Amino acid sequence: MTSCRRAVQIGLSSRALLNKSGEFKLLDGFSRRQISQLHNPNGKRAFLVDTLALVRSLEAQGVPSKQAEAITSAITEVLNDSLENVSHNFVSKADMQKVEMLQEANISKFKSEVQGSQNHHFSLLQRETEKLQGDIEKLRSEVRYEIDKVTAGQRLDLNLERGRIRDELANQKAETTNLTNKLDRVSLIFHLCTTWSI
Repeated sequence: MTSCRRAVQIGLSSRALLNKSGEFKLLDGFSRRQISQLHNPNGKRAFLVDTLALVRSLEAQGVPSKQAEAITSAITEVLNDSLENVSHNFVSKADMQKVEMLQEANISKFKSEVQGSQNHHFSLLQRETEKLQGDIEKLRSEVRYEIDKVTAGQRLDLNLERGRIRDELANQKAETTNLTNKLDRVSLIFHLCTTWSI
């Protein structure tokens, strides 16, 4: 850990800088050098630095060759570790696009499933409504038939009762007329009897 700090301090004192776009820049007038990535067989990324330019820059500033190489090696190791940590903490644009595409596909699939489910439930509800309407119409016609049947029965009973009452009234009228005739005859006979007896 102390060697890494020392290497970073030496690297900073030699005015080396890694900017945000991943370029290693020497601030003493040298041109920028691109840092590229390689994948080691052990799965760890290795970030390549232009070590020759860094060693020459350090030597140009009066650092002995062996120390310049050691500093360059330490800086490269620190950079690789730092960039590896950064790469673990951040997602690449390609991975982000894959995730976005996957999410969009999932959302589209979910929307289509919801739409299909809604259509299915709507068709089931429509069929159920049509069935209920048919049952209601059937019940309505059955109730209407029963009402007509009861009404017809009551009308028939009423007409029969009316006819029976009419017949009874006619019989009573006939009996009353018969009794009236008998009374008239009896009173006539009584009147005749009383008239002859005098």
